[in-house]
Amino acid sequence: MVKEKKTGKMFAMKCVKKKQNGDLNLENEITVLRRIKHDNVVGMEDFYESRTHYYLVMQLVSGGELFDRILDRGVYSERDASKVIQQVLQAVEYLHQSGVVHRDLKPENLLYYSPDEDSKIMISDFGLSKMVDNGIMSTACGTPGYVAPEVLAQKPYSRAVDCWSIGVITYILLCGYPPFYEETESRLFSKIMKAQYEFDSPFWDDISDSAKDFIRNMMQKNPSMRYTTDQALRHPWIIGKTARSQDIYYSVSVQIQKNFARSKWKVSPIQSLKPHVKRVIHGPPQSEIREGFTAERANENETLERKCLCCRSLTFQQQSL
Repeated sequence: MVKEKKTGKMFAMKCVKKKQNGDLNLENEITVLRRIKHDNVVGMEDFYESRTHYYLVMQLVSGGELFDRILDRGVYSERDASKVIQQVLQAVEYLHQSGVVHRDLKPENLLYYSPDEDSKIMISDFGLSKMVDNGIMSTACGTPGYVAPEVLAQKPYSRAVDCWSIGVITYILLCGYPPFYEETESRLFSKIMKAQYEFDSPFWDDISDSAKDFIRNMMQKNPSMRYTTDQALRHPWIIGKTARSQDIYYSVSVQIQKNFARSKWKVSPIQSLKPHVKRVIHGPPQSEIREGFTAERANENETLERKCLCCRSLTFQQQSL
């Protein structure tokens, strides 16, 4: 953190060592951040460079990451998830209107501005964002698990990829696990490209049909049929008419800890399932470590084993030919 002498205001300082051949992602991020300013976007206040380093003076956000806040709440509902997604949509709509596509939306890039209970959500990390003139891009980039089918297929794509990612985030916020999971990366990508996901029982039994409808529209395989941010912001689930207030904290928090576990949460990879759980859900597609998980069904004499080779959380970027 750094403090402005004149005002005493605190900021975050991002210090990046210069690369010999330049850093296209950083240069792109700086270009984009200079262009945008929104209440739900972590802004760049100033920029300096020396012979050896770049210095980005960033807006200070101190409320922590999205998953941390959910786990700390103790009470959590569809309505809470809806409010988060509404803010994300408002920010992304602004980005799209400004000719910017984020291309790497995921829970890790959603931060709370402050520790206050009613704190706003902020979008961060614009290293893979793109300013577009004609709205069409071809570079395959993003984080596996959140990337749209057309990107994996290496087809030309548009800002609709951000809406797909928001659909994936919404899915996770309502159940605690990702919509796509498989034993190998190739199978995972195949499922994403076919948009093969389910609303598994019992995890989705108490989630409203309106929430599921919203997700289906955001995760349309055909980008031309996928909701835009404007359409999404007018959906009943987003404007608060149909989002349920029923507490889903326990089921969501348990799954978040299983599937997006950090060392500080101290979660064992071996989990015992309750008798009514019919399907083993595990294997974070964004884990940096590939692991196998074993789950035991408590009311049966059999052990269900399913190994999951998970996609790493590393962002991939591949130039199309």
